Amino acid sequence: MLHRIRLVAFAALTALSLLASSAVTAQSPVLSRVVKTGTLRVGMSADQPPLNVKSKSGQMIGLEVDLAKGLAYALGFEIEIVQKPFGQLLGALKKGKVDMVMSGVDITAERTKDFLFVGPYLLSGKSLVTTSKALAGAETVDDINTAEMTFVTLKNSTSQAFVKKNLPKAKLVAVDDYEKGVAMVIDGKASAMIADMPACALAVLRNPDAGLVTLGEPLSVEPMGIAVSAKDPRFYNLIDNYIEAIEATGILSALRQKWFEDPSWLEELP
Repeated sequence: MLHRIRLVAFAALTALSLLASSAVTAQSPVLSRVVKTGTLRVGMSADQPPLNVKSKSGQMIGLEVDLAKGLAYALGFEIEIVQKPFGQLLGALKKGKVDMVMSGVDITAERTKDFLFVGPYLLSGKSLVTTSKALAGAETVDDINTAEMTFVTLKNSTSQAFVKKNLPKAKLVAVDDYEKGVAMVIDGKASAMIADMPACALAVLRNPDAGLVTLGEPLSVEPMGIAVSAKDPRFYNLIDNYIEAIEATGILSALRQKWFEDPSWLEELP
């Protein structure tokens, strides 16, 4: 059924892309480049399962990977996934090294100063993963805002900003990827890793013998979107139309179910 839904959505959206490409001008630098080269460059960290990650065979998999491939197919373009550490992705977008970033990027007021966001395509929230049952029982940030705590987060992430704003008494350590953060928690070098709920839940699943636990409810609720250049509203409109169409056809719901409810993909992880 998902395949049939995709075909219907893609047929309609291909027509949209043809209309958009005929209107490419100097005022549409991103759309102009994509149409000229026939390649859509999507920035991802490749270490944020189930959103995006490299499988043990070296292939990129995840909800965002499926979504990005569907987008490129709909527009009649090849896809190039550009892998960079999470903290460098938005900088790469600003410099024009990628056409969009789809890597668990939360939509915030601060980020909208420099970028446009399509979506949200997913709602998440801040959680934590720890070996402490006491920490896992926290209900508010006030319960864990103490000088004895050391929290680890991704560099340049909203989790890092969350800790700085809401947990000022605690020590903060920023790392390049989730694996380093989880290792610090397991090794007792950090009290907990603060991250989006999917990352925390996955850390528990992937380390069944490490005694990791996470929160039952998030500390906050945050929308995730596709970051694109604020300098090209035509490109933004094209991608926004696509997301609205696939949401209406049920494709996004199917992808969420595939990657968040069916654990079979865990076998593909290295």
